Amino acid sequence: MPSFHVRPIPTEIVSEARQTRRSPGYGHPAHVELATGYGPCRACLRTFVVEKESRLLFTYNPFNGVDPYPSPGPVFVHEEECAPFAENSVFPKDLRALPLVLEGYGRDRWIIARERPLPEQIEAAIERLFGNRAVEYMHVRNFEAGCFIAAVERDSSLSSTKRCAILGNK
Repeated sequence: MPSFHVRPIPTEIVSEARQTRRSPGYGHPAHVELATGYGPCRACLRTFVVEKESRLLFTYNPFNGVDPYPSPGPVFVHEEECAPFAENSVFPKDLRALPLVLEGYGRDRWIIARERPLPEQIEAAIERLFGNRAVEYMHVRNFEAGCFIAAVERDSSLSSTKRCAILGNK
């Protein structure tokens, strides 16, 4: 059984976007709408209830603090506060059925490996990717849209400084 953590967008980033209605780090206006698709929310890592939940769309750079070359993209969170995903060695159940790609990154955010696991093979894919010691962390992305969903890290492979940088914390 692999030992990993799935990390949503940092709470500070989500809170700032909700409070200011602007994209943290960019200042672009954030957009609120009734959910027309599954999302998912990049805070709680649950899919949206279509036409029932409001979501906030803003620009986010998952490599902020890791590399000077930005790679911003659109992300959704629930408009109202939700409990951030915080389980260890568990892959969020709402993400399983989505078209996902796992990207394994090494030093200087270089992509070492990429995999498109089936829902029942996600943990095995994470274990395989982390089996390559050059893979320092992963991104979970939507295969159809290419957008960032969450980061995955090993239990103890990263220093706290590097971990914070990868996850966008200062």
